[in-house]
Amino acid sequence: MWRRAVTALALGTGAGWAAIATSDDPAKTLKICTHLPPRLFRDSVAAATIAFDYQYSLLGLEPDSEAWHKAKHETHLRSANRLQELCFRNGGIYIKLGQHIAQLEYVVPAEYVQTMRASMLKRCPVSSLEEVRGVFKKDIGELPETVFAEFDPVPIASASLAQVHAATTHDGKKVAVKVQHDHLTDTSVIDIATVDLVVNALHYVFPTFDYRWLVDEIRESAPKELDFLCEAQNSERCLVNFRKLSPHIANSIYIPKVYWNLSSSRILTMEYMDAKEVTDVKGIKDTGIRPVDVSNLVNKAFAEMIFKHGFVHCDPHAANMMIRPLPQDSKKWFGWKRPQLILLDHGLYKELDYSMRMNYASLWKALVLADEKAIKEYSVRLGAGDDLYALFAGVLTMKPWKSVIDPSVGHLVLDGNNTDRSEVQMYASLYLPQISELLRRLPRKILLMLKTNDCLRAVNHVLVGGSPLESFETIARTSCEALFEAKRMERTFFLHRFITWLEEVLMELRLFIFFKIAPHYYLLSN
Repeated sequence: MWRRAVTALALGTGAGWAAIATSDDPAKTLKICTHLPPRLFRDSVAAATIAFDYQYSLLGLEPDSEAWHKAKHETHLRSANRLQELCFRNGGIYIKLGQHIAQLEYVVPAEYVQTMRASMLKRCPVSSLEEVRGVFKKDIGELPETVFAEFDPVPIASASLAQVHAATTHDGKKVAVKVQHDHLTDTSVIDIATVDLVVNALHYVFPTFDYRWLVDEIRESAPKELDFLCEAQNSERCLVNFRKLSPHIANSIYIPKVYWNLSSSRILTMEYMDAKEVTDVKGIKDTGIRPVDVSNLVNKAFAEMIFKHGFVHCDPHAANMMIRPLPQDSKKWFGWKRPQLILLDHGLYKELDYSMRMNYASLWKALVLADEKAIKEYSVRLGAGDDLYALFAGVLTMKPWKSVIDPSVGHLVLDGNNTDRSEVQMYASLYLPQISELLRRLPRKILLMLKTNDCLRAVNHVLVGGSPLESFETIARTSCEALFEAKRMERTFFLHRFITWLEEVLMELRLFIFFKIAPHYYLLSN
């Protein structure tokens, strides 16, 4: 393991000198790189301590015995707390790593997810006003109090990579100004190298504990997330996709306007949004909106992105979505107002190519309809393999295999009860090596879809207590619409188009029976 540490030290040092050589301000970057040795030391100590704790705590215990499970649970907790502390001490990319872990429920041990989820979205770093002024001076050439008529020095929100300030433009418009934490662009190269040390060291000690894909994903996504102009372009592309490809719900989706003349790669000025966070159930009800309608809209929006647009917002945690009543809307559903979903933080997007999008849509269609043969076929096409397709289906749905292939109504419904969660956690613990192997095999874009699913499940859990039947109806209908649209594009001959239309009618009838009639029959028969 220490050989890995030396290698990582060399890589980190090399990365540091590379950063110095290519920086516009070598003196400042040299100062930043002085943080490398203490970071590597902290990483080495944390990795060695975690590895030793696992080896020592489980030594001599019979695998799968009660004592072994208890010791493993306690070791997971201690190690999660050590990793949490390391993330907070190092900051920057490390907090982004912790946030990734917090959103991978049942993919990593539950103790890690719970520990990270309880802190990583709430204890983010806050830059001082002087640091904010320094970013403005370097990027725009003026101080924020000059650029804006008013600039609130106290941030209204802070995240791993940036913080947001309220401001007013000189023409009287209220805006939200996202300012990147200083030095992150320079230190990210070093941070990724040192994160690589932790993950590789743990893999060296525990070959079945392979989460190197997580480092690869951060290495690829971090530069894009640190470029706020890229984020602005993503936001505008997302809105265009809804208007062109999903016009039926385009009015229900809103993305804040970008002020390009007041933005740079580290400063993003956007329209200020007065709305409720998506999981603020009381606030949402107070505005006259039903939480179930919010849940349905969120599910529909992301189903459209995944199955039709192929350009997916991959960080839909609660802080990145807001809700307000649909503006200028006179229609009401039984006295309730219709919601409008506001999407924020467009730094992390993934583009699914046509083949992957169609295979993923086909897989979800098969999952909802409990088509065992098709589940295997499309799981294999996506990279799970003949031996792990059932596990892949379980990770996607958070259900054991027997429930996945159960043809009864609501076989995939998650009602949030402790029995459901305990059963899935048990399976996740038992099959951790196999899950690790599955994650190694799957394309990283599909891994980000898993993360997106977990974020949406967490939001639905708060809004409606789980993943209701309506969410799977949305998935089934949207995936089928995407598949039939693809068939219509491929089949230009009239007879072929007629056959496609007939298939679509029959599928619509099947979905109507499955989601509208069968649930009532099930209730009457019980």
